[in-house]
Amino acid sequence: MKRVMTGALIAAVVGVGGMGGVAAAQPSPGKTVRQDCRTYSGVTECGQPQLDEKQRACVTSAVQQGMTERRAVVECHAFA
Repeated sequence: MKRVMTGALIAAVVGVGGMGGVAAAQPSPGKTVRQDCRTYSGVTECGQPQLDEKQRACVTSAVQQGMTERRAVVECHAFA
């Protein structure tokens, strides 16, 4: 059940954020593309999300309190 909910959340985030150039993101035949993906608090992010000012302030605050920057970026992007 948890996997289904996580998958639905990811689908919702992708649907809201849009895919922007889906065809350009497809790997060439025979090539494997690895993305920088991480999951924290049930939220998966791939690549470097674009943060607004409020989210960047959230990241700065979380890092100062001891959270890793990678985790702070994911959580602040999702929840701030």
